[in-house]
Amino acid sequence: MPVRQVIDRGGVPVRIFTDDVDRQSVDQLAAVSRLPVVVGHVAAMPDVHVGIGATIGSVIPTRRALIPAAVGVDIGCGMAAARLSLDAARLPDSLRGVREAIEDAVPVGFAAHGEPVADPGVLKALRPGLERIVERHPKVGSLVRDVRAKWPRQLGTLGGGNHFIEVCLDEADRVWVMLHSGSRGTGNALGRYFIGLAKRDMERHLARLPAKDLAYLEEGSAHFDDYAGAVRWAQRYALENRRLMMARIVDALRTKLPPFRVDGTAVECHHNYVAEEDHFGEAVYVTRKGAIRAGRGELGIIPGSMGARSYIVRGRGSKEALDSCAHGAGRRMSRSQAKAAYTVADLERQTAGVECRKDRGVIDEIPGAYKDIDTVIADSSDLVDVVHTLKQVVCVKG
Repeated sequence: MPVRQVIDRGGVPVRIFTDDVDRQSVDQLAAVSRLPVVVGHVAAMPDVHVGIGATIGSVIPTRRALIPAAVGVDIGCGMAAARLSLDAARLPDSLRGVREAIEDAVPVGFAAHGEPVADPGVLKALRPGLERIVERHPKVGSLVRDVRAKWPRQLGTLGGGNHFIEVCLDEADRVWVMLHSGSRGTGNALGRYFIGLAKRDMERHLARLPAKDLAYLEEGSAHFDDYAGAVRWAQRYALENRRLMMARIVDALRTKLPPFRVDGTAVECHHNYVAEEDHFGEAVYVTRKGAIRAGRGELGIIPGSMGARSYIVRGRGSKEALDSCAHGAGRRMSRSQAKAAYTVADLERQTAGVECRKDRGVIDEIPGAYKDIDTVIADSSDLVDVVHTLKQVVCVKG
């Protein structure tokens, strides 16, 4: 579906690819469009909804500057999916043991491994980058207790909130593993620290900003290079975290399922990140906050909620969307609103047929709190083509 709305409030245009957008999100999008470092146009994806700092589902091109609050605190958050050489007929009648095996292999919530489980080569590659950041900015360590010891043990862990691991079936009843996670507590600390640092650096300019959360760091400023390095580190960490989890999940499944191999194309994509790309005839930084890259021919993942379908997609390379598409269903309710509106009985009904937790601890992730994923996909028809349609049969929530 083409652009549905164009907003022009004194900055660059904002092109929105849905009619389902609330006024608060529009105001946020308009604010970021008025920043002097934003160029060309801002794109808002079909799952757009209000966020902290900047709108989730927004794609923001900037010239020689980065906006830490637009990148957010879950730097590098994204998806991974892999198909197995199994079909539904070979799954056990009860999938509870499958879920428990995954939960034993991958710590969730605030939990971490007792000792690092990542390959020593990965740890060796990651360690110097974070050490440089913490040495230059010791206060990062105050945001995550014992940060130097914690990040290796959190590699291969899921986290909380909307992060998940699923076993799914596609349109041909083939089995897939899919997961959603990011850069864990260390990435969160880096994000929060540099958001605060950008605000302090711009204190004398805050009155001229459309919103104080949109403080930015320009190339050549005191902390730009350090922040850019922190973002690169967190994005690499998040990618390695997902790869390690996928390997551990596959190993866990081998103990509960008939023999299988990982078959078909594995798909990986960030959806909270920064990339250097060419748009509008120049090199710019593109911040995708709750959006994935969907260049022509590129594979991506658009997940639904814990009771809905998810999609493996192929990008169409829409220039109006800045080579981007939606990253999921997008929340319709805040977590507190969902907890107030729904009961455990509602959760049980909306996740019928899915082996998952069905308790008050995950009511904020109930499918009813999200936009309809099929509407999001329909609104994305100019941005992506659907390659596979997945439906979960097991869901592990953070």
